[in-house]
Amino acid sequence: MTDPTQALSFGTAAVDYDRYRPRYPPAALRWALAGIDVPAQLVDLGAGTGILARGLLTLGHRVTAVEPDPGMRAQLTSVSTGVRALAGGAEAMSLPEGYADAVLTGQAYHWFDRPRAHAEIARVLRPGGVFAPLWNLRDDAYAWVAELSRIAEIGDTVEHLRQSVTDFGDSFTSPEWAEFTHTTTLTPDELLGLVRTRSHYLTATPKRRAEVDREVRTLLRTHPDLATRDTITLPYTTLAARTRKS
Repeated sequence: MTDPTQALSFGTAAVDYDRYRPRYPPAALRWALAGIDVPAQLVDLGAGTGILARGLLTLGHRVTAVEPDPGMRAQLTSVSTGVRALAGGAEAMSLPEGYADAVLTGQAYHWFDRPRAHAEIARVLRPGGVFAPLWNLRDDAYAWVAELSRIAEIGDTVEHLRQSVTDFGDSFTSPEWAEFTHTTTLTPDELLGLVRTRSHYLTATPKRRAEVDREVRTLLRTHPDLATRDTITLPYTTLAARTRKS
């Protein structure tokens, strides 16, 4: 598991996190849940402010959200009508055995203690149930996006995740993978707001935060693809893995 200080840093920025972080394409969610009838009982694990949970609700499913950060959970309950929210983490969910048809997690898998989390997810899933982690990743093929990732200390890429996440333990089948491209539109100020929801920023010193703010503003002012723009289109790839409890 990564530094718990970073993992639980998001609550102080929960409102901005919910406002600026990208959503998940419905096609990615449907792919993750292929073969599962609607409505199904789903768990959004490490649910944050409920961005993924709300996407699952719109597909007609029942959603229980599990989130350890009280600030994030408070934001989730304030904006996510119809989602049952529980305190807990990937390693200990207060849910009965065989509760869920599928467990999904958005942007949170890298925080998990994987061996313990895999066992707990398998416990909560019914036989044949699906586990599907998803990641929204910026498209660093664009030079300005790559520079933004450098400034914000964003390291994950599609290639890195595919190479580093190879299985989900003995209780699960080998994962299948799919990618879905989409975009989000932000003003320059909103792009800076997005950067300020990153864990590296939230746990940085005031001096380092000021450096990041200055570098992002310089990028916005000087890069030819960004300068004078009222809105910015930020390209994403949603990477999805899908495995079943064997």
